[in-house]
Amino acid sequence: MTPAPLYGWFGDDFTGATDTLATLAERGFRARLFLGVPSPEQLAAAGPLDAIGIAGATRSMPPEEMTPILDKAGRFFAAQGVRIMHYKCCSTFDSAPHVGSIGAAVAALRPHFPEGPVTIIGGQPNLGRYCLFGHLFAAAGDGDVYRIDRHPTMSRHPVTPMGESDLKRHLALQGLTSICSVSYRELEEEAAALARCDAVTLFDVSRESDLAAIARLCRSRIEVGPGLFVGASSVARMAGVLAGHTTNSLSPRRVSREYGHVLALVGSLSPVTREQVEAAHDFLRLSIDTMRLKTEPAYGQALCEQVLQSLRQRDTMLVTAPPDGPFEPRSVAAATGRLLRSIMERATIARLLVAGGDTSTLAIEALDIWGLAYRSPLVDGAPLCRAHSALSQLDGLELVLKGGQMGPSEFFRLASA
Repeated sequence: MTPAPLYGWFGDDFTGATDTLATLAERGFRARLFLGVPSPEQLAAAGPLDAIGIAGATRSMPPEEMTPILDKAGRFFAAQGVRIMHYKCCSTFDSAPHVGSIGAAVAALRPHFPEGPVTIIGGQPNLGRYCLFGHLFAAAGDGDVYRIDRHPTMSRHPVTPMGESDLKRHLALQGLTSICSVSYRELEEEAAALARCDAVTLFDVSRESDLAAIARLCRSRIEVGPGLFVGASSVARMAGVLAGHTTNSLSPRRVSREYGHVLALVGSLSPVTREQVEAAHDFLRLSIDTMRLKTEPAYGQALCEQVLQSLRQRDTMLVTAPPDGPFEPRSVAAATGRLLRSIMERATIARLLVAGGDTSTLAIEALDIWGLAYRSPLVDGAPLCRAHSALSQLDGLELVLKGGQMGPSEFFRLASA
């Protein structure tokens, strides 16, 4: 009888879900990411797995849309027998009561994992995210670390601006009350750290070694019953310690593209990504007028033809132009997803790069892809993956999904090498 997978994760967007996939795969887990609750045939095609993921779009949804999706996913993961159920949120915890609510996610998943406590892991040092005394800090493109409510990008996020650095207060507004906070200093005491905690615990993470201490504490927790965990891919890094994989078990090496040209789709307005775009000198850059793309079918058709012609000759980048006024990011991402689908129906490319959380999620959802496997490291937070599809032109496609804050200035050069 095939043993139950230890780990299940639901990503609130596709970019973060692939980071967790890479984190697990590099630590020796047999891991696969599905783009929805997998069918029995898809599970069979994946083979025996230690970790199963589902990539979602709940980060951009109101609670009433999130709940049925997460209820279905929770039922699936519970039936698989996972011991660690991870709701993978953004490492900056950007969310709000009305959109991407982490509290609503916990409420939907909790009935399927009622025995163990809810554990929140508050930082991911390898991505420049730190939680100290319950307050979240994040590195910016300039290399400096800011309290999240003073971060030059996240404090001004167009959908979920972070106006509170205290995660207990931030999450209480989303319905997660009575959170017990364990500081990084208390982790050294270990057993005493949990003596005063009950249902919901928030752990500081100031350095990588804190995850090892959290793993030792959580080992006893998941022995009681399957646990519900919330956080970035630091949860997967902690699980690697639990499973005895404290270093990258596969010693992965970077894979170079073999043939053809690269297509990049950039929807993020983050200053980090826009700096990366300016540094991408080897790409032919085409601007997308998002308003025309949403309202003029002929414009989208002409742009598609232009991209197909360019891809016959060189690497090509589509970049959404900054809007002149108020805009709805999700509708823009959906429109760019439809454009990508029309391109990919006719193009043969070596690699697809997508930058932006909502853009990545809705763009990949628009394609006939049912799963992703880890291929190779690239940069922290944005690995190279391989697509699984029933369509021959998409099956095996190499792709990279990048959040707006991820990667160095030369990201597109590295990703197209």
